[in-house]
Amino acid sequence: MLGVAMRLLRRRALAEEAVHDTFVQIWLKAASFDPSRGQARTWLYAILRNRALNILRDESRTDLVDDFGPMDLKAPGDDAETTVMRLSDSGALKRCLERLDPVRRRAILLAYVEGLSHGELAGRLGVPLGTAKSWIRRALLVLKECMA
Repeated sequence: MLGVAMRLLRRRALAEEAVHDTFVQIWLKAASFDPSRGQARTWLYAILRNRALNILRDESRTDLVDDFGPMDLKAPGDDAETTVMRLSDSGALKRCLERLDPVRRRAILLAYVEGLSHGELAGRLGVPLGTAKSWIRRALLVLKECMA
């Protein structure tokens, strides 16, 4: 859900707020879910999408920052590998990312820099969904250990 919110809102703090608000709404309106109208997952993501769009419509949030460009590590047109190259050479994150197998590093970057879901990641990399999920999980464990 966070990946979807990130793609819509482009700012992690706002995306996290949207996901939080979504779960609060799900909790409050759980009784209104009607399985005959569709799957629960569809209902959940519709609530998230509506909350994210409401945040985007809220113009008072846009005056918090004059220029959104410097906040993004990713420049338009960059691929995931170019984003890693833009990290500081002395940074722990870059050092740890470079330790990963190139395929798993790409999976992590696509998921966390571009906000792809596991399903989108599997489609982009041409691997089964379970493989994409395990790559992400194992790579995160390696990164966690390396960063500690």
